[in-house]
Amino acid sequence: MPSSADTPSSNRSGFRNRLDRLTLHRWWRRTVVEQIDHETVVTRIFAESGWSARYAFMTMMSAGIAVLGLLLSSPAVVIGAMLISPLMGPILGFGFSLALFDFSEMRRAAVALLIGSFLAVVFTAAIVALSPLQAQTAEIVSRTRPNLFDLGVALFAALAGSLAIIRGRGETIVGVAIATALMPPLAVTGYGLPTWNLPVLGGSFALFLTNFITIALAAAAMARFYGFGHYLSSQQSWTQTIILLLVFSIMAVPLGLSLIHIAREALTVSQVRSVLNERFGSDARVTQLEIKFDREPIAIRSVVITPRGQVQQTAPLKQAIEAVLGRPVRLDVDQLLLGAGADALDAQREELRRAGDQSDPVARQSTELAHVIALIAGVSADDVTIDRDHRRATARAVMLPGAAIATYRTLEARAAAETDGWNVAIVPPQMALPEIAFADDADELDVAGRAAVMTSAWAASRWNVPALTVPGLPAGELPSKPSLAQRRAKAIAAILATQGIGATGGAPAGSRLALSIATPR
Repeated sequence: MPSSADTPSSNRSGFRNRLDRLTLHRWWRRTVVEQIDHETVVTRIFAESGWSARYAFMTMMSAGIAVLGLLLSSPAVVIGAMLISPLMGPILGFGFSLALFDFSEMRRAAVALLIGSFLAVVFTAAIVALSPLQAQTAEIVSRTRPNLFDLGVALFAALAGSLAIIRGRGETIVGVAIATALMPPLAVTGYGLPTWNLPVLGGSFALFLTNFITIALAAAAMARFYGFGHYLSSQQSWTQTIILLLVFSIMAVPLGLSLIHIAREALTVSQVRSVLNERFGSDARVTQLEIKFDREPIAIRSVVITPRGQVQQTAPLKQAIEAVLGRPVRLDVDQLLLGAGADALDAQREELRRAGDQSDPVARQSTELAHVIALIAGVSADDVTIDRDHRRATARAVMLPGAAIATYRTLEARAAAETDGWNVAIVPPQMALPEIAFADDADELDVAGRAAVMTSAWAASRWNVPALTVPGLPAGELPSKPSLAQRRAKAIAAILATQGIGATGGAPAGSRLALSIATPR
């Protein structure tokens, strides 16, 4: 039993605590909760959270625009698709029904979101299947590796969207923000189905689930803060709070690890580039740097334009990079040699302008070759890279009206025919690979079909693409009774292998099919 002296003090302390709680609660009720017309807000949210024909149509149109923007690598088109996306309705309805413990509305919103997501994925998959452009773009790749920043984007979008709905201001703008977190991942998921790209499919779907859960829970938290569901018991409120914090914590762990992994890869790229810049000096230029982290050891490939006096041996470069990274690497460096005494671009232009120097026949031949290749590739002579020591010339061709991949291969052959012992490479712009046709019920390629495969392999080598996706190609050996599609795919893969290009499986196709760039696994 407490003493008589302690009892008044304890009572006064408990009374002050209760008074503080009541004061804070009164302030919250007056300044936050009582300013909201809860019935009107809930009615408006639930009216937009269900399934309707308009909802289905607008979801499909938004998904179609989004996937076209992704294939074109156009952020403006992707953002434009968000303006008509209706996904904010059902997902906010799901979050508010969670705060209200209204399971009927929760099921209604969940069904609408499920059907809308299904339609978006199927519609985008159909568009990609019919599209001649199926190569991965930066917009697609950026939505295949969810990390902690993605959770932050979804969280902030949900908080802004919930506040706008509750306050009745700016619903369209925040609807775009929420759709930005949901529709592009759905469109990328639809892209992964017809291309049968499992890493893209799994990564984008994981991003969609992450964003959906984050937005729904954040909307529920905002609803509880503004007094929706105030009739619930304090035990239910605390249970909701604990569950929300627990779910956010569980999701943050793998996303945080993914962010750390991405940051480490970015740091590795920066460290390798720094080593190359330091070794080659300020007059050289690292024009291409590609690191494949899925290899063991990691594979590094770089192209460096450097003056002749600063040529580096590969072995010391490899040792320097390994010392900085603290791990073994496999290094492949292409050094394009230019005249010393100027930076890389100025040295190259100076070399091309030496055509009038009759005392230097090699320089004159290089300049003439640059002009010939420039004329054929549709670029300026300054854009042609000449390596006189290795007798190699490279140019990136511009997009020519009506030109296909085979056109650029023919142009390269023509340029090579105009030279004498030079290795000419014309890099075509990114476009769809040629269609490969089989005769009915045939699993062998005719002359035209073989030429189409060889052209695809040529384009892959010019783009530095190690593998192509072959529709219908099985993993491993052919089964004892392979299907016609599998036999056709195997015939194509065999031709690609003779050109040093790998092959990965894709969705089966008919007698006419096209290859596409495979994603590194």
